[in-house]
Amino acid sequence: MNHKLKIAAVFASLTLLTGCGALNNSNAHDASQTPANASEAETGSKNASEAETGSKNAAAAPEKDSLELGYLNSTAHLLAFVAQEEGYFTEEGLTVTLTQFSSAGELVNGLESGKLDLAFIGSVPTLTFQSQGHDVTIIGGAMTNGHGYVIKSEYADRDEAGVEVLKGRNVASVKNSVQDAELQILLKNAGIEIGEGEDKVNIVYFDSQKDAYAALSNQTIDAASVYSPYASLAKSQGYKVVYYCAHEKALENQPCCRQVASTASVKANPNTYTALERAFLKAYHFTQSDHEKTVADVKKYIDIDEAFIETEVYGGYSVSSPDPDKKGTLTLKQTIVDLGYTTDYDIEPLYNTAIYKAALDSILAEGEDDIYKSLKEHFDAYE
Repeated sequence: MNHKLKIAAVFASLTLLTGCGALNNSNAHDASQTPANASEAETGSKNASEAETGSKNAAAAPEKDSLELGYLNSTAHLLAFVAQEEGYFTEEGLTVTLTQFSSAGELVNGLESGKLDLAFIGSVPTLTFQSQGHDVTIIGGAMTNGHGYVIKSEYADRDEAGVEVLKGRNVASVKNSVQDAELQILLKNAGIEIGEGEDKVNIVYFDSQKDAYAALSNQTIDAASVYSPYASLAKSQGYKVVYYCAHEKALENQPCCRQVASTASVKANPNTYTALERAFLKAYHFTQSDHEKTVADVKKYIDIDEAFIETEVYGGYSVSSPDPDKKGTLTLKQTIVDLGYTTDYDIEPLYNTAIYKAALDSILAEGEDDIYKSLKEHFDAYE
């Protein structure tokens, strides 16, 4: 299938990719349906690690049922889109409003001000914010991998030529992002210095992914960072992919986006967050069993060509899973400390895997299948 679009159409779609900036209220989506009736009560522990929630457990009903969820304009956050469109939030007794933000900083501010109950935020900015004293907790995952860099075609004759093609080039990136951290890892491993010169890579920082990508239209910028779905858009415009992080040995299973909430809110509302996780688990299950409808659900929030969504979600470049992947995130934390991104800190009080475990256990108690069992196996291996 030919996935190329007319240039005008592509640039029109790019206006929808807000990257990092102000709150875009026009992209808010509200689940206004009446919550499903709760069925017979089950016994549940008051402890967060044992809490059971959802429409099947009135005894552990959500402490708060009207929630605000913030996301970025990326297919990476599809679990929220699917949970909304397929009614899984409603099944769990929740009314959730999804609002698109444009930067990790804005999302953290939303959490700390109480305007947001949950946000999907990149792992590197989350870790950096935690190290700076922001009291936010990781409770789950959103996507693994899904980013890389693209370059103008005059500097590369094929896709995935590697970071060597960036030598002597000006590269647009976003500071405090997983894309930037990954590039620095690969450059370090390849023995390539950062700076100006024919044998170095000059990194030029922008405030947002949108701005970094848009900078490719300037003569002074040769390459740029991308996250899903910018790589597919870039290829449609004739750019070459320098690398996909999913295909780099040093970046295998890199936790990209995490589910983040105010630490105080997580402690005060364990049943609410368990209900959210149950909805995300159901959404993940749906994405594994109905590709066509998943793509349609995502398109309602990320309005680009469905072929791009299909590639980004199911093309092997990323995995959207709610698993917290604590081991992977701890490895990434140590990496960015070594890179000088942040100073070391005690992450344990700010990483809650009990919420996800309670949700998954309650789902499995209702009936196992291969998809949920595989999530259990992964959690047990990487918790």
